[in-house]
Amino acid sequence: MLTHNDNPFVGTGWAYPVGVNAIGGIAMVDGVDEIEQAMYLILATTPGERPMRPEFGCPLVDYLFDPIDATTCGRIERTVEESLQRWEPRVDITAVEVVIDPDTDGRVFIDINYVIRDTYDVRSLVFPFYLIPDHH
Repeated sequence: MLTHNDNPFVGTGWAYPVGVNAIGGIAMVDGVDEIEQAMYLILATTPGERPMRPEFGCPLVDYLFDPIDATTCGRIERTVEESLQRWEPRVDITAVEVVIDPDTDGRVFIDINYVIRDTYDVRSLVFPFYLIPDHH
């Protein structure tokens, strides 16, 4: 497993969600776990949510009431890729694919393929996102 000692570029950060460790301090993560938690945080944060960093995040909520079709999936893919490229400099995004979940109405899976820079460590992250289905 890649740890911060293997590559100082990756680093160490607070665990997400924020919690405490066994001795009562702030829970920390490093290596791939830290990068993936940072990516989740970007995708789960709506721009404007953080007063001191109003542009931070990914505007997935813009698609909340859009039809669940190929056009919306393509727009989500582009938005996710742009947000991660902007806010997570430790990775190169190689592909983003949105797949409609056939078993759960309104859920899509955002499959993100990325490479940790300077390591050639190819990884995949899946982020579930829920759209409000239009039932007429």
